[in-house]
Amino acid sequence: MAIIGIVAVDRRGAIGRGGTVPWHYPTDMKFFREQTTGHACVMGYKTWRSLKKPLKDRLNIVMSRAAVVAPQQGVVVLRDRVSVLSLTTYLACDLFIIGGEQIYRTFLNDIEKWLVTEIPLTVEDADTSMPSDFLAGFEPSDSRLLEDNLGVKFYRRG
Repeated sequence: MAIIGIVAVDRRGAIGRGGTVPWHYPTDMKFFREQTTGHACVMGYKTWRSLKKPLKDRLNIVMSRAAVVAPQQGVVVLRDRVSVLSLTTYLACDLFIIGGEQIYRTFLNDIEKWLVTEIPLTVEDADTSMPSDFLAGFEPSDSRLLEDNLGVKFYRRG
């Protein structure tokens, strides 16, 4: 069991605009699905709201102190980091931290690996970005070129 951050960033580290991902690359979505299927995905309420439905074949963990999420199969709502991390002793799968910005910041010290898709553009009016030092203490371990000129870099805590 590992705690893995997975994110797609533009050239400046942006990840969002207006509550959505400001690009659409089916190749990136396919990579995300392949990596996270069969695992648990931790997301904030804003990320949850941006989804049309729960992520299929994954445990959807929505972290929110106040939001109410209608009960549904495959979805768990937890209030804080400690509650999420307490699940790791019971899970027989990896725990993927999938965003947004506040969730990444919350789990920054817990993440053991990063999967970072580099989006080959700059979003001028982005309003959500990764912390500039989110890869501090990590070393590149692998890379992969996807279709659509997308590169994915894999990092491990050094």
